[in-house]
Amino acid sequence: MSETDSFIDEVTEEVRRDRLFGLMRRYGWIAVLVVLLVVGGAAYREYSRASQQAAAQALGDALLAALDNPDIAARSTALGQVQSNSAEAVAIVAILQAGVLAEEGKSADIFQLLQPIVDNQSLNQDYRDLAHFKQLLHADEVLDAAQRTEGFQVLAEPGKPLRVLAEEQLALLELQAGDQGAAINRLNALLEDADLTQNLQQRTRQLLIALGQDMTNGN
Repeated sequence: MSETDSFIDEVTEEVRRDRLFGLMRRYGWIAVLVVLLVVGGAAYREYSRASQQAAAQALGDALLAALDNPDIAARSTALGQVQSNSAEAVAIVAILQAGVLAEEGKSADIFQLLQPIVDNQSLNQDYRDLAHFKQLLHADEVLDAAQRTEGFQVLAEPGKPLRVLAEEQLALLELQAGDQGAAINRLNALLEDADLTQNLQQRTRQLLIALGQDMTNGN
């Protein structure tokens, strides 16, 4: 598997977590190009031109340098100083900054940071969806369960790139609400989904087992 293919797989598997820092460190500037590929093919095609690829490399190097700082506060400051010359680059920087805020336990700040990305109608919808997903993951202090459910339902619509991850979150919200039957039904349906990733399949099976389901004859 190529370096690019490996990065795509890991972003797709772990986007619901705050692990883009480690991926950026591992793959360097190529991560910027591949994130564009994962969340917006049209944007990536533009960036694949030689001149814009050089700009992406410069951005990736700056992000890599910022993320290599072991101090969380210094890392946040360094990310804030990264020069972003496109709306897509601004979105990537903001999403990485959200990861720093998550480490600091500043969930409310994550919502505010990403709202301009979500509201930017000139930005590729996939970037907006990714920012919205990250918002909802850390919105316990900002939104109630019903509002988070509504948000994840939108992201779980057919054709959305984060659809299966949103379905997982909806199942967790159903469990929090005490509706175990609905959660089990959703998780069982998720196991049959053609877009299910290996990591998500493993998490889904483990959760169903924890809920008392017999998976010996399952997927």
